[in-house]
Amino acid sequence: MQKGSIRVQTENIFPIIKKFLYSEHDIFLRELVSNAVDANQKLKTLSSIGEAKGELGDLKIEIKIDKDKKTLTISDTGLGMTAEEIDKYLNQVAFSGAEEFLEKYKGQNEANIIGHFGLGFYSSFMVSDKVEVFSKSFREGTKAVRWECDGSPEFTLEEIEKENRGTDIVLHLNEESQEFLEAGRIEAVLEKFCRFLPIPIFFEDKQINNPTPAWTKKPAELTTEDYQNFYKELYPFGEAPLFWIHLNVDYPFNLTGILYFPKIKQSYEIQKDKIQLYSNQVFVTDEVKDIVPEFLMLMHGVIDSPDIPLNVSRSYLQGDPNVKKINAHITKKVADKLEEIFKTDRKQFEEKWESLGLFVKYGMMTDDKFLDKANKFHIMQEAPSNSPKGGELTEAKFYTLEEYRSASETLQKNKDGKLVILYTTDPVQQDAYIQQAAAKGYIVVKLETIIDNGFINQMEMKWENVQFTRVDSDIIDNIIDKQEGGDSVLSKDDEAKLKDLFAVKIPELNVSVEVKGLSAEAPPVVATRPEFMRRMKDMAAMQGGMGAFYANMPDEVTLTVNGNHAIYKNVLAEVEKEKQEKLVHNLADLALLSQGLLKGNSLTSFINRSVELMS
Repeated sequence: MQKGSIRVQTENIFPIIKKFLYSEHDIFLRELVSNAVDANQKLKTLSSIGEAKGELGDLKIEIKIDKDKKTLTISDTGLGMTAEEIDKYLNQVAFSGAEEFLEKYKGQNEANIIGHFGLGFYSSFMVSDKVEVFSKSFREGTKAVRWECDGSPEFTLEEIEKENRGTDIVLHLNEESQEFLEAGRIEAVLEKFCRFLPIPIFFEDKQINNPTPAWTKKPAELTTEDYQNFYKELYPFGEAPLFWIHLNVDYPFNLTGILYFPKIKQSYEIQKDKIQLYSNQVFVTDEVKDIVPEFLMLMHGVIDSPDIPLNVSRSYLQGDPNVKKINAHITKKVADKLEEIFKTDRKQFEEKWESLGLFVKYGMMTDDKFLDKANKFHIMQEAPSNSPKGGELTEAKFYTLEEYRSASETLQKNKDGKLVILYTTDPVQQDAYIQQAAAKGYIVVKLETIIDNGFINQMEMKWENVQFTRVDSDIIDNIIDKQEGGDSVLSKDDEAKLKDLFAVKIPELNVSVEVKGLSAEAPPVVATRPEFMRRMKDMAAMQGGMGAFYANMPDEVTLTVNGNHAIYKNVLAEVEKEKQEKLVHNLADLALLSQGLLKGNSLTSFINRSVELMS
């Protein structure tokens, strides 16, 4: 039996390893299983070039729990190790030099250790009082050996009898790590880190991994059903995805993976961190910021690259040119795929725009290279409006920017030469305004998602000669350009009287009143909220913090009284002062109701007043 000291130059190497090597202790199982996979993979490689004799047999990994002995065992049928190899690989901690390791990393955050030393095996000491290694090399004529260490620099190494080729690592778990004697805990860790490792892994007589996941195959080998089944494997409770992109690059970097566009019904369902990063099929993290462009963090799926530099716990990315290249490649692949679908099957593209639009708009706001490509396939859906002929709702069309420009520029170019894109944030609430715009021949599009407020502001800066105007931000005569307004049939005295009557005090609103001669078919009163102030309040509400102060400021509302409406003959003729004021108040409230600004006590008062007037 050989006895000796692991060749480190101070005895406090193991406390540092135990404390600082990994941020999450369950990663020890991933490291040991990954090493077992490597042992099997290396044996396959040696066999393929004729350096390993005989049959390979079943290449597999087994994990076993012994609650009585308080041990966890990881076994493989790989190439195994001789006594000399164990001495080389297990007894020389950190080939880069223990002194350098201690000098550079003692007392440092564990994240700073990353990527400098091959310390995966030593993660076993984070959870163990003692570790035993039983190994038999694939090489003919070699003896099996047993290595043991209790977490100090002292070890023992002796020859033993072992029938089968491969390595068994036996962890004698410490008191703080007894959770790893529970089958459910082990199964959860294996499911998280090892579900797609390329060698079959067995736990409690059941294979727990898929060694050949879809992304490791060539796109030509996969059917639509294969891609959909793999999505179900990743997200068992998710709805079927809209589209997917298969990444398969081997130069100038290695990158494989499948990215899915999920179906998003509502803006509030947006979830990030649903892309999993792997390195040679070993799970690393689901925090893929920097590798994946920010706007594509909404996507789901898997990316796998051995070229992405990782720390020793494989949890943090380091700065590297490959990361930027991969980021740019993924952006290009997504843009190319969307453009292809738009060109080949526009109807399908339009049907799925509700979900796709979030990705596209987010990308256009944050990535100028993506914006250049997306201008070709970004579309805006027309809000439904009444047909001028029959009154039925017209079929809502979709327009690219250029299509919208061609269809509306004649009527919707303002005095500054800008195309005015009319939009609605709530087609139901703003229906009356949409119908008035449609009657003028204007095209109103829907911009109603959680990111559209930001999208509008960004595109006004990025698109040339374009201005967005919400359809209810002014009376229809002023919606493209400010007009003086026609004269009303009322006398100046009657106009002044109406203006005074409409100067009602409404809680939480700053109301201004104007009297104009609109068409006789227009409503008696139109409530509008100035575009600039409303946008500022919407943005402030999204920001929180100090923004909440501005968001809670009173709404600015303009009541435009249509002096040409026939109802005012009756209103002005009413001799009972109190009734006249109530009639005017109701007309004002009806206009505010169309803007969703009548709430709480004001709404209750309106209802009671309406009943009283009808009585």
